[in-house]
Amino acid sequence: MTLARVLTLDWSAAGAPKRGADSIWIGDTDAHGTATHNLPTRADALDWLERRIAGEAGTVLLACDFCFGLPAGGARAVTGDDTALTLWGWFAARIEDGADNRNNYRAVAAEMNRRFGGDGPFWGNGAKEDIPNLPRRKPALPEGIADFRKAELADQTAGQRPMSPWQLAGAGAVGAQSILGIAALERLRAQLAAAGKRVAVWPFEPVDGADVTFAEAYFSLLAAEVAAEVKAGAVRDEAQVRLHGQAFYALAEGGGLEGLLRPDAPAETLRSEGWYLGAGHADVLRRALPAVLTPPRLRNDCFAMPQGVDWVPVDTALAALDAALVPIVTTKVRKTHEALGAVLAADTVARRANPPRPNSAVDGYGFAHAARGSGVQTMPLVTGRAAAGQPFDGAVPSAMAVRILTGAILPDGVDTVVLEEDCATDGARVSFDGPVKAGANTRKAGEDMDAGQPALPRGHKLRAPDLALLSALGIGEVEVYRQLRVGVLSTGDEIISRPDLPAEPHQIYDANRPMLLSLAAGWGYEAVDLGHVKDRPAQIAKRLDAAAAKVDVILTSGGASAGDEDHVSRLLRERGTLSSWRIALKPGRPLALALWNGVPVLGLPGNPVAALVCALIFGRPAFSKLAGSGWATPQGFTVPAAFEKAKKPGRREFLRARLNADGAAEVFGSEGSGRISGLSWAEGLVELPDGAVTVKKGDPVRFLPYSGFGLN
Repeated sequence: MTLARVLTLDWSAAGAPKRGADSIWIGDTDAHGTATHNLPTRADALDWLERRIAGEAGTVLLACDFCFGLPAGGARAVTGDDTALTLWGWFAARIEDGADNRNNYRAVAAEMNRRFGGDGPFWGNGAKEDIPNLPRRKPALPEGIADFRKAELADQTAGQRPMSPWQLAGAGAVGAQSILGIAALERLRAQLAAAGKRVAVWPFEPVDGADVTFAEAYFSLLAAEVAAEVKAGAVRDEAQVRLHGQAFYALAEGGGLEGLLRPDAPAETLRSEGWYLGAGHADVLRRALPAVLTPPRLRNDCFAMPQGVDWVPVDTALAALDAALVPIVTTKVRKTHEALGAVLAADTVARRANPPRPNSAVDGYGFAHAARGSGVQTMPLVTGRAAAGQPFDGAVPSAMAVRILTGAILPDGVDTVVLEEDCATDGARVSFDGPVKAGANTRKAGEDMDAGQPALPRGHKLRAPDLALLSALGIGEVEVYRQLRVGVLSTGDEIISRPDLPAEPHQIYDANRPMLLSLAAGWGYEAVDLGHVKDRPAQIAKRLDAAAAKVDVILTSGGASAGDEDHVSRLLRERGTLSSWRIALKPGRPLALALWNGVPVLGLPGNPVAALVCALIFGRPAFSKLAGSGWATPQGFTVPAAFEKAKKPGRREFLRARLNADGAAEVFGSEGSGRISGLSWAEGLVELPDGAVTVKKGDPVRFLPYSGFGLN
């Protein structure tokens, strides 16, 4: 089976809308990797799935973590037919599941119990009031009804205890999810069929030739791998949909999914009970997992440079960093008008044309061009007018004209508009000089963008004009990446954390932390102040542990080199995964790149000038990639030099600079890394190449304005 996309659905929504643990999670895996989406309600999830699947040109597998059928005999007792698929329509006709997650599954389960007789098989009333025919505790099963389907007994992965589909409440219960999920999928199936998609429900229907395959899954098949993700800080449900989506997609790519779609189970079992994808074959999924996992974790060796590399050229370092990083944040759906500054996690497609209908570009008079010629043209006016939001009721005869205002839909019989200022009228007739060009002063339907046309791509950071475009195209919600959380930590005995505190002559005020926090916030990220820690390794480690639990990336300044008091780099080497890069640039050079408890750490030099330069050159593009908006290259342009300098080969240099009144770049008088006044004086950086160069006044140099780094 060839798949364009695998969607993995965890259906464990809480009774009230929420996000995070115990809420809806969807994994979305394609050739570009895996994204995860957290939605607060089942209604939101169904809407998201319908839009995603309807917009996919290739084949889709939707794997859902709930039962598609009941133990043998269940379908017959309820519907009179042994085929499990008959239950789908039965559930869809009775289940009510509101936009706030309120539903009637207990009442439906009680109705089913009455059909079985006795206490019925369903149990687990978790409501405060008693419900007739729905016991709180497990009753004796009706004769001939089993506790489990055969699929539940096929794979006790890592000691997992199977859960009966009859159990509605309690830890791990799947009955309620199954009732609600089957009803939801039946409705989704109808929506997709109406959109022209051929949907097959496996294993009840053949999947050959289907555009979309619904399949039951069991997200405990990769229990050990999920547990490792949770230990590293991932949400369990998010890890489950991501890892199982990766495994199913990899199996489809390698041809191994076909075997799972032909299970070694009796045809009667498959027809009456259903089956889950991979039952009894957890090892197959485990082997299919990519050797390198995709977001939200980075590879442990992601910052490693090739052996033998000592001084790393700037371009080599940037290319290596770009290749190593992937988006590490989850996604969510937001209202378009509330998404300013967010990064799109999926391509957007126009839901309607803009403009939706041909309309007038001016105030004037509309008519059929074919009925007019040269010279003075006089036409009687129809009664009424066309205005924006107030269309003309009826058609305009070919020999007549209609009063029309800017933005009004062209009435039937009108294809040309003459400008009001070019007309004379007595209220009953209108006159103007011809000829008038056909289609003059009109806008065609979709001349800006047609329905179904790509609007904005994944990775685009939304600005005010983008919100206008999306709104005009009928896109009321967008799927975006969660805001990247950037933590900033300062270290050093010589640092005083706030300028309102007293400082001894041997101490300095912390300039880097407010600078770096402001940079992160200005780039649109959530800036998290991790404070200041003295040069005490245990305290630094404790602060890093706490930071890793609440941020996505950590920025440190100071302690990144190899001196006696460079505790940050030593801790990262001993307890994290450190690659200490000696970058061939000035100012800068030491740059610590590491993972701490799975969270990327960028250790910047302690000198403020070097810290800012490294943050702009390396931090900004790295954070942009981690946040989902792709690698960010600074904008620069060539200007004449207003300075002279002889530069030695070996290191790329960045000089604090600004443009004078003549548009030439002048540089700050000192190149000292501690001269913070030069950062404030400057409006950008002059970039000098790696090799030797002699700059004379008037020579062309490359100027990188602060604004090109997103620094305003």
